[in-house]
Amino acid sequence: MTTSSSSVSHGDPAADPVESPFLTAARGGNPDRVPIWFMRQAGRSLPEYRAVRGEGSIIDAIVQPELAAEITLQPVRRYGVDAAVLYSDIVTPAHAIGVGIDVVPGVGPVVEHPFRSRADLARLRPLDPEADTPYVLETIRNVVGATDVPLLGFAGAPFTVASYLIEGRPSRTYGATKALMFTDEALWFDLMEALADLAIASIRSQVAAGCSAVQLFDSWAGALTPAHYRRYVLPTSQRVFAELADLGVPRVHFGVGTGELLGLLAEAGADMVGVDWRVPLGDARVRAGGLPVQGNLDPAIVLAGVAPTLAEAEVVLREAGPGGAHVFNLGHGVLPETDPEVLEALVEFVHDRGRAIAEEGIAGGEPAEAHLARKEAHDASRHQ
Repeated sequence: MTTSSSSVSHGDPAADPVESPFLTAARGGNPDRVPIWFMRQAGRSLPEYRAVRGEGSIIDAIVQPELAAEITLQPVRRYGVDAAVLYSDIVTPAHAIGVGIDVVPGVGPVVEHPFRSRADLARLRPLDPEADTPYVLETIRNVVGATDVPLLGFAGAPFTVASYLIEGRPSRTYGATKALMFTDEALWFDLMEALADLAIASIRSQVAAGCSAVQLFDSWAGALTPAHYRRYVLPTSQRVFAELADLGVPRVHFGVGTGELLGLLAEAGADMVGVDWRVPLGDARVRAGGLPVQGNLDPAIVLAGVAPTLAEAEVVLREAGPGGAHVFNLGHGVLPETDPEVLEALVEFVHDRGRAIAEEGIAGGEPAEAHLARKEAHDASRHQ
């Protein structure tokens, strides 16, 4: 399947469960509970993940469909989250077409020969998902055949993938990326269009295989000013979302440090905007034009234990308020040193108390401390 495909059949009820709280909220509806899932919920924080993952690059696991499906399902079983997220990586398509990029443990995406000139565009051939990433499609089919929880597919947004290709590895400044952007606009926009093609082809194939929603990760767009984002990034991100519109699945847009860009992330065409931990959700909802919001507990708070996590989760829920749809998530991915039992308690808290707290808004309701005390008393009585 290539980007020339004009439509995708997506009617499998197992892959698109009608009553899913996550899908309902992502479409702007009012589910019977606040849905919750976690970015990087499948990963190093889980002992069962470490038991099966093996050594080497994440790509080594992604290309094994049975293993990748098992890893995708592990947090669904453990936490009872409302969405599974495909175990893959935003650079998987670029790796598959032979760009020369890998994910180095402890470092992140590393490019053997960073993008430097127009000649490098030849390395970005069109993605043929059936031929280039058949393992991703098989993983998706395995997952949707094993659970009724909706599966979230994803791709890297053109800017973020471009930053890896140009910098050659993760960067704090994105100096080389911005240098190319400002000194050779024609090359920059050609690169962005090629990466948009890559994202579109990948996401369309994921939905065709059974994903019920998709997320475009523009993880590092927060390095840009609003004016620079609008000029150099927004047009291609808009094109990605426009060419996914006919799929009929919710489309989420997320970036880190994008508090000043939330309106632009919404303008790109998303159905829901992901928010990092730096912006109160009430403010984020206004900036995103009233779209459903996803987020936004600080991932580092979870390292402090159950009580602080639930107290801060309560703050997030109250800030989200009753004014619109909300999917609870962290403000970025689960940290490797996270205690899974804290996330278990967080899922239970959001499911049990999330809607009531959100409807109460900023004031009122049972505090998280009282919920935790009741839970501990209940657990103690069960073991007597």
